[in-house]
Amino acid sequence: MRGILKQQARINRYDLTPKPLDFDVTVPVLVLKIGRYAVHHGTLGIIRSLGRLGVPVYAVVEDCFAPAATSYYLTKAFACDSGDRDAERVLARVTRIGERLGRPTILIPTDDSAAAFIAEHAHKLAKWFLFPRLPGELPRRLSNKKELHFLCRTFGVPCPDNAFPRSVDDVYAFIEHAIFPIMVKAAESQRLPAGARSVSVARNPKELLALYRQAENPDIPNLIFQEYIPDSCAENWIFHGYCNPPTGCLVAFTGKKLRSYPASAGSTTLGVSVRNEPLILQTAKFLAGIGYAGIVDIDYRLDKRTGEYLLLDFNPRIGANFRMFEDDARVDVVRALHLDLTGRRVCRLPVVEGRVFIVEPLDVLASLSHILRRELTLRGWWQSLKGNREMAWFNGHDPLPFLTMCARLLFQGCEHLLRNAGVWLGVRTSGQFVRSSPRTWLRSVLKFLRT
Repeated sequence: MRGILKQQARINRYDLTPKPLDFDVTVPVLVLKIGRYAVHHGTLGIIRSLGRLGVPVYAVVEDCFAPAATSYYLTKAFACDSGDRDAERVLARVTRIGERLGRPTILIPTDDSAAAFIAEHAHKLAKWFLFPRLPGELPRRLSNKKELHFLCRTFGVPCPDNAFPRSVDDVYAFIEHAIFPIMVKAAESQRLPAGARSVSVARNPKELLALYRQAENPDIPNLIFQEYIPDSCAENWIFHGYCNPPTGCLVAFTGKKLRSYPASAGSTTLGVSVRNEPLILQTAKFLAGIGYAGIVDIDYRLDKRTGEYLLLDFNPRIGANFRMFEDDARVDVVRALHLDLTGRRVCRLPVVEGRVFIVEPLDVLASLSHILRRELTLRGWWQSLKGNREMAWFNGHDPLPFLTMCARLLFQGCEHLLRNAGVWLGVRTSGQFVRSSPRTWLRSVLKFLRT
């Protein structure tokens, strides 16, 4: 208790952010990940959102140099091999953390694997942790895009047309009647090799075949081909929410994805909160139908030709860009989760519209890409940043994560360039000197930036 009071005194000294509601600061939070992604602004968002209210926040990180581990609002980081996917070892590690904390702790997953792990081991984790209960197999089904397609069909939720090739012959048969471009997605992104992209756009049959052969797994097919809705007649929408049927709690937010990187197939780099009641009603009905409980992040694409919101992706956990949304009481989804699980009443209040959320490093790349293709002017870029802005990384009260992120990306970039210096300088292979063009070297740099 003395440590909590000390932390609250430090926060109150520097941070004048008002408390939206009476939080129980005796109930800590553990941010859990099962995957290697040290530079992750979603983890940092959780730490800042709850930490500035005095809630003790702990996090599983790769190492002590992860940006989130340097946050002023973090109580303690547990450095370990977060990429270990062995369920028994992960369970033993999380249980040890629960024993060290020694009190009921709210568990928040930041990736699909962690969400599935919590649901599948709920009966063992419940001794130490608090979390919404849902069917054990549901998170894994929802994060699998093939299973998600069939769930949408079952519950009447609009979604794009999909094909599920099992062999190269299926790909050739698909090409005969396909309308390009085509979205190529991994049904389970967790099964992709390190550095591989989970979403790509095939502009022609040659690219489609190349993508399939690159990711082909004859034992367990993992690719799906999805209908592409042209940008000229589409809008990208986001739903972030929290629901818990036993308590009747439902907090729902919607917004527009304005820019992404890579374009048309990447994560949000610039978004704005916009209330969309029809989309909220459509999503709430689907969540009730499947019996979902917890924080959720869903991507939609509005097809203006039909007026339908097509469900593209369902993340059964917190989304990295959740800080785009707050209601009039300054409650976001992670604060709603904490309030609900500690027995507080969560009122459904209107969303603060016009909140602009920017992922700084990625939005620079996305903006440059649009400017170079003459899809965006410098004036248009500046206008897009106006409004009630929140940065994913930079915060005047908590600057170290931003600086650590910049240093880490710079180090990774230099390491990548040095490792691939032979592409530009020339390397000796099998007794012969090979020299590549500047274009090949530039492609190597851009490939790194995309990953």
